[in-house]
Amino acid sequence: MLNKQFERTADHTMTTGAPISPDSLSIAAVERDTGLSKDTLRVWERRYGFPAPERDGLGERAYPVDQVEKLRIIKRLLDGGHRPGRVVSLPLDELERLSEQPAARAAPPVSINPPDLQPYMDLLRQHEIEALRRQLSQAQMRMGLAGFINDVLVPLNTLIGDAWMRGQLEIFEEHVYTEVQQIVLRSALATLPDVGLARPRVVLTTFPGEPHGQGLLLAEAMFAIHGARCISLGPQTPLWDIALAAKALRADIVALGFSGFMNPNQVVDGLFELRRKCPAEVAIWAGGSAPVLHRRPVPGVVALARLDAIHTSLQAWHRGER
Repeated sequence: MLNKQFERTADHTMTTGAPISPDSLSIAAVERDTGLSKDTLRVWERRYGFPAPERDGLGERAYPVDQVEKLRIIKRLLDGGHRPGRVVSLPLDELERLSEQPAARAAPPVSINPPDLQPYMDLLRQHEIEALRRQLSQAQMRMGLAGFINDVLVPLNTLIGDAWMRGQLEIFEEHVYTEVQQIVLRSALATLPDVGLARPRVVLTTFPGEPHGQGLLLAEAMFAIHGARCISLGPQTPLWDIALAAKALRADIVALGFSGFMNPNQVVDGLFELRRKCPAEVAIWAGGSAPVLHRRPVPGVVALARLDAIHTSLQAWHRGER
């Protein structure tokens, strides 16, 4: 990937006349390669002194390849829940040590006979995408949707996330897996009985700045298994629009997913604000791997530690414990 970006950067240099070194990338190329926005790169440069780009003949930033590799590791750590202020200034060897550590997550329920997940990993690494989809679909039909989610997808997502954090999977491979998982889950959801006008009605989404919407489909499946009627808004819905959707769609519950990517203060402040904007009768449930959900409870917001907590929380909702 980097070689291709070097070529694009070199092409840009020839058209603009800017003497960018062949072993450096433009800020646009770094944004594409790392997933870090141009604004983020500039803020870190001012605040932390890293990255420290060179300047070409036109004064444009040019990033050496060693800095780009370090930025990729930092991005993995941020996606795993680390804070920029704690990792951006660290030396490369310390960043690599951190990236070797498994991400902190709520422990999934332990299965009596947990399935072997390595065959799925092997198929992904071998790029046998259709075989991976077929194997996952067969496991879903064999185990049932709830068992498949709890015993296969949740631990497999953790395994793949940790492999990506350690640089053992490419970004495109993680994206391919996500798409395959969504295909399998949507196919399974299509076979569930129509819940009609059943309650509760659940609106699912994430806050702005939370790009990881993968957990939304898992949550939707768990809600649907237990008879709830779900409407997903997808990820990154503005808070005011979440409140508008809750009213317009006559939601009983607004369910939000958090991956640990967001600043903890943004999570807590956003939940306080959403609680104020939503009618008191609309329950707000927040789940995911963000530790702040359980360290700093927000009045009127139910924090779900794991996906299997959806069932017991729905039972409590039906009993009027809201």
